[in-house]
Amino acid sequence: MRRADRLFQIVQILRRRKLTTARILADALAVSERTIYRDIADLSLSGVPVLGEAGVGYALTRGFDVPPLMFTLDEVEALMLGARLVQAWGDPDLARAATEAAHKVEAVLPEALRQRVARQTLFAPDFHVPPASARWLTPLRHAIRDRQTVALAYRDKNEAPSERVVRPLGLFFWGDSWSLASWCTLRKDYRSFRLARIADCRVLPERFVEAPDCSLAHFLVCVRA
Repeated sequence: MRRADRLFQIVQILRRRKLTTARILADALAVSERTIYRDIADLSLSGVPVLGEAGVGYALTRGFDVPPLMFTLDEVEALMLGARLVQAWGDPDLARAATEAAHKVEAVLPEALRQRVARQTLFAPDFHVPPASARWLTPLRHAIRDRQTVALAYRDKNEAPSERVVRPLGLFFWGDSWSLASWCTLRKDYRSFRLARIADCRVLPERFVEAPDCSLAHFLVCVRA
């Protein structure tokens, strides 16, 4: 986490709690208490009115606020529903990120809008989500981000097994499942793989560079053609 992001997170946590200890902040942000003490000192020097001291706890001065985000109610409902969909259908890291993003949005809304959001009626229940749907989402997301090839053990719709080495290009959510768009080194062509049918997934050290005829943009053109 970037330091600027961590400082923002500290302010948001302090806004949600009346009194927060350095230990609570350190646990929430996965850093040491010494780091929290330095961050609190820097926030105070930058003008954020943090009250308290080490060993006691910290709180923000009553009435302190950051400028509200200018969202309409429909925009906020769209963001919150999106976050809930990610919480239900994403991998654990994405779910945590969606939760934190929702907290950030809620924390900086004007009070009247925050109360209306608290009464929203749009939900994305996770109790019906097949566990296999996002089983390989985390390693594949990282492989796409880092441009690393991936070895897949796959079973098609007829349960026929195959071994593939692919260049992962993008992940697509279809409402009840995820699929991987990739360049298959065996077929020398684009292939899509349903995550629920992947039996094993290994991210390889070999990296690749997207080319005009082997890229996500070109894949989308081919799909739409």
